[in-house]
Amino acid sequence: MSKLAIVGASGLVGRNLLEQLQKREFKIDEIFLLGKKSAGSSINFLNKDCIIEDIDKFDFNKPDYAILSAGSEVARDYANKFIESDCKVLDMSSYFRYEDDVPLIIPEINGNIISKKTNLVANPNCSTAQLLMILDHIHKEFGIESVMITTFQAVSGAGEQGIKELENQSQSISTISNIFSKTIAGNVIPQCDKFLDNGFTKEEMKLDWETKKILDEKIHVTSTCVRVPVINGHSESVFIKVRNEASRSSIIKLLEGKEGIKVIDDPSKEAFPTALENANKTSDVYVGRIRASKINNEDWISCWIVADNVFGKGAALNAVQILELMKKTDEN
Repeated sequence: MSKLAIVGASGLVGRNLLEQLQKREFKIDEIFLLGKKSAGSSINFLNKDCIIEDIDKFDFNKPDYAILSAGSEVARDYANKFIESDCKVLDMSSYFRYEDDVPLIIPEINGNIISKKTNLVANPNCSTAQLLMILDHIHKEFGIESVMITTFQAVSGAGEQGIKELENQSQSISTISNIFSKTIAGNVIPQCDKFLDNGFTKEEMKLDWETKKILDEKIHVTSTCVRVPVINGHSESVFIKVRNEASRSSIIKLLEGKEGIKVIDDPSKEAFPTALENANKTSDVYVGRIRASKINNEDWISCWIVADNVFGKGAALNAVQILELMKKTDEN
């Protein structure tokens, strides 16, 4: 039996979760869509209209698994209610990510740490997920010491309201900035999430914290996270200091054919991935502009990474892969 609850199903990520569940043919005996403001409305899933139930009136004993896709406050208020009812929880917010006893999972990298006793799993930040899909292979082969990143993050990372704000400003319907700190249309904003006391934003620190937790605590990551006027698809310019010498051809050979990764890299044809072309309803992480260089006798690798931050590896896909892994572990 597999009974699944989704909290936040009417949101941008929630709807994409439903699409991925359907695409990957995840076997569900019964699904419960839960919310607060959205309670009473309906969402079509598997050709059926599913009514969103009020989470405060829900019987938490009903599902076997629950995906929380409605932010940190919902995770704080409801995760333990599911767990106490013997329901396993996958949280997509940042609320539990940095708890030592909560696995932070990218299935291709550290899915093996999930066991039958695991009752709570955290889904990583969208920028981290696509980044580490590439870094994992490079680290195993060449040994990563440090990483410098600039992200170019789509407005869909701020949800439906972020998309609407860009569309309204682009059409001169509104010049008001409610979601972003400055006008996003025709602009580039070097801020994602709130600023912390160290001068970095929380989004920038997530890349460091989560790389250490998932990949290797010895890797130092420094980044600038930038919001750009792109509807969907995060892009990342990445510079990687490695211990072992690498060549462009060896890096391409290493990454080609790896699960969940597609290499698009042919300078002679101006071939490289872009958010518009490669990060809309796609599941793979795309990498191009691969280079290797020596800087002061140090070995560096440079690359450009693109992925769908909502439907793809950045959110819905990774979550469904975790759910598949939790279910498989429980059945074995």
